[in-house]
Order: sequence, then C-alpha cells, then structure tokens
Amino acid sequence: MRKLFFFIVTGFFCLLMSMFGCQRGQETSVDGPTIAIIMKTLNHPFFIDMQRGAEEAAKKLSVNLIVQGAEREVDVEKQMQIIENLIQRQVDAICVAPSGSRELVSAIVKANQANIPVLTIDTRVDSAALAEVGGKVITYIGSDKFEGGRIAGEYMRKKLAGRGKVAVLEGIPGHETGDARLRGFHKALEDAPEIEIVASQTANWERDQGFNVFQNILQSHPEVQALFACNDLMALGAVEAIAAAGKTSEITVVGFDALDDAKIAIKSGQMDGSVAQFPAEMGKLAIENAYQVLQGKEVPAYIPVTIELITKENVR
Repeated sequence: MRKLFFFIVTGFFCLLMSMFGCQRGQETSVDGPTIAIIMKTLNHPFFIDMQRGAEEAAKKLSVNLIVQGAEREVDVEKQMQIIENLIQRQVDAICVAPSGSRELVSAIVKANQANIPVLTIDTRVDSAALAEVGGKVITYIGSDKFEGGRIAGEYMRKKLAGRGKVAVLEGIPGHETGDARLRGFHKALEDAPEIEIVASQTANWERDQGFNVFQNILQSHPEVQALFACNDLMALGAVEAIAAAGKTSEITVVGFDALDDAKIAIKSGQMDGSVAQFPAEMGKLAIENAYQVLQGKEVPAYIPVTIELITKENVR
C-alpha cells in the first residue's frame, strides 16, 4: 500500500514537472511580442541583476518576457536544450548569455533556420565557428572583457609597485569570457618582469572551488602576495581561504563583476578591487534591442556596456 501511494505521488509530481518545464525560470504574459532571455544560470547575483534589467525593459515595452537558465553556469547542454525548446515554442526573439562560446553555435543555427533573431549578452559566440556553418547573431551586448582584465592588471601592478608574486584563478578553460579577462590581465603585466605569476588554475567560476583551489595554492606557494580572480565568486572563495590561513590584509585580491558581496569585502579590506560590468544595463539593452529588431530596425553589431574599477575609494 505504501509503495502504491509512493508511485501515485511520484507520478503526480512528474506530471506537474512536465507541465511547468524542467529548467528554472519565469515568464510574463502581455499582448506584445515574446522575447526570451537565457542566462548561464539563475543562481548567480550577476544574472539576477541582468534579469532585473530585462524585466524593467519588458514592462515598459509591453513585451512578453521569458526568463530561463540552467542550474549551473557550466551546464552548456541544458542551455542548448532550453534554446531548442524555445524554438519549438516559436518565440519571437532569443537573447542569450552563452555558457559555451563554441558549443552553442549549433543551437543558434537552428534558431536562424526558424527565422528567430538571436542576440548575445555578456559573452561572445566564437565568430569563426559561427561563420563556418553560416550562423548569425544580430549583436553582442556586453563589456570589453579584455579591457577589464587589463584594468585589473594595471591596478595590481601599482599595488605591488611593479614587483611581487601573483596567483590567478581562471574561469572555465576555453570560455571566451574568462579567456579575454585573462589575456587583458597578462597584457598589463607584459613589461613588468619583476611580477611573477607563480600559479594560474581554474576554479570554474564557483565560490567553493575558489576556496579549495586557492587554499592549495597557498600551501604550495605561501609567498603569494596578490591574487587576480576572473570573477568575484572565485575571489570571495579565495578570501575565505586567506582568512583560514590567517593572512587577511596580507594578500592583494582583485576580482571581476563587483557583486554586492565583493563590495562588502572591499569596504572591509578583505578585497582590494573588482571590475564592475553593470549586468542590469545588459539585460535592459538586450530586451530594448531585440524589440527594435522585431520592429524591423537595424541595431549595431556591438553594443558596449560600461566597465569601472571599484576600489575602497569609490565603492558604494
């Protein structure tokens, strides 16, 4: 009898899941066009802010907005599945922050074939891979990641007075966002031969991994004086590892994204700086420009979003 009850409850739950969909998200219902915005994840403060900006723009333009994303930022397959589901639903436009610069190309081509315009946000799609299969995105909306990494590197160089040992926490290997930030950071240190990068390892954008990886780096390289993390979650994990090692305020920490928790860490002196990208503005511009495209208007191939280095002097 208990087994029968279990199967009935499980079956009912599965029915509900099939009705409401597998991926997390939400949507509004108005009379305007239907525009979907797909995040890398809905669990990250950066993308929560992006969603807020998109919702504000959708409300003003009377857009029927669909917001979806995977559980984890590294789940490219889920993001591809979401896009294919949205194509089946015949949405009018898709705005996506790609979890994989190359992996998402095939899904974008399917949207092209269905005559659904695609706009990319925050991360560019690999242009060579897209061109090879005849794919197209309308525009890229986001900050200059290379320049952001360069700004972080210049700041660290000044903090170290041109001399010291540095560690780096990278993003997902091969991912355009992290790679561009890393290239910019290295560019800033090109003519600073007395700054040595003693360790550069991935922590896959995640706070827990930031803690574990940097804890290991500290054990292998206790002489480390500074850390550049390609996003704030990894930086905040590293801050916890630094505190556990009793080295708070001894190691310069610079992150990327200027999340609220990072700003608190900057105010308290646990972090020294972070590069802000303004994700709410990205979400707003994504919906506004998708709407313009649906009205038959042309939009620029690249729509830049401001970046700014946040330090104790200008943190709010």
